[in-house]
Amino acid sequence: MSTASSNHDDHDDVGRILIAVDASPASLRAAAYAHGIAAPGAHIRIVSVAEDPRRLIPSDPLVGVDLSSVHDELLHGAEDAVAQAKTVFSGGKTVVDTEVIDLSMQGWDVAHALLEAARTWQADLLIIGTRQNRRLLRWLEGTISEPLARMCPCSILIVPASYGRGNGGSPQRVLFAVDGSEPSKHALRFGLKLATKQTSLRVVHVLDQAVSMSDFVPLPLFEDALVKEGKAVLQMAAATLAGLRIEAECTMTSTDMTSDDVPHAIVREADLWDADLIVMGTHGRRGISHWLLGSVASRVLAITHVPVLLVRPTQT
Repeated sequence: MSTASSNHDDHDDVGRILIAVDASPASLRAAAYAHGIAAPGAHIRIVSVAEDPRRLIPSDPLVGVDLSSVHDELLHGAEDAVAQAKTVFSGGKTVVDTEVIDLSMQGWDVAHALLEAARTWQADLLIIGTRQNRRLLRWLEGTISEPLARMCPCSILIVPASYGRGNGGSPQRVLFAVDGSEPSKHALRFGLKLATKQTSLRVVHVLDQAVSMSDFVPLPLFEDALVKEGKAVLQMAAATLAGLRIEAECTMTSTDMTSDDVPHAIVREADLWDADLIVMGTHGRRGISHWLLGSVASRVLAITHVPVLLVRPTQT
């Protein structure tokens, strides 16, 4: 159980939360999750994107067709979505405003419109539901290791449509996937800003036994190197937690020798521990072989039912 020195006192860097919504239930779950992590006095902006109807319909049938009624319907749908999401925060102590982005006036796609909104508003965190928009979902899942990490000006919290708890409270069981890299350290420090005295924390380092290194390094030596590195990674994480006077469990887990990988090991650990938030850096490394945690993150998103916080490396 966490023994944080204060209850939400360290939310200064998560004071501006941008929530992307549409009419889907996933959006309301994302808004409810945002309500749970927002500190009193936080500034919330709820944004919805009204797509350009000319991008939704094949170009040939558009000749001479008046799409104004379709445009109005999309615009009204976006307005209704932000109004409905805003009710989640009624009676709270957060500042809430709304924005509707009309793509017919901008020329962007959904993903880049949200990134621009996050940049101009100087958001600390962008929250979305994964089925909030299928075009956005494909963009997130398909290329998260490069454009998202490179272009997004803030960290991103993704709430899966299948996540069913939605009790409106702050995360009670937060799992950190760490690998010892600087982005991983940043993710740990940033994620701790969401912890309260009631939060249980678990820091996990995955030993990837499924990598094919035995042709170059004797297997026992390779396994010893992985374990040694894993212990060092967890010691660094424990030092960060000790400095913040927070008690947490630090543990190593491993992939199977075959038919397994790091993303499945992370999700398996989160499920077994009953986590309600997974925190990861957007890039990282693993020991002797170099890897991008961004690609791991995209696969975690594809298989988990637990919300995932992807922390931008420069945020601390």
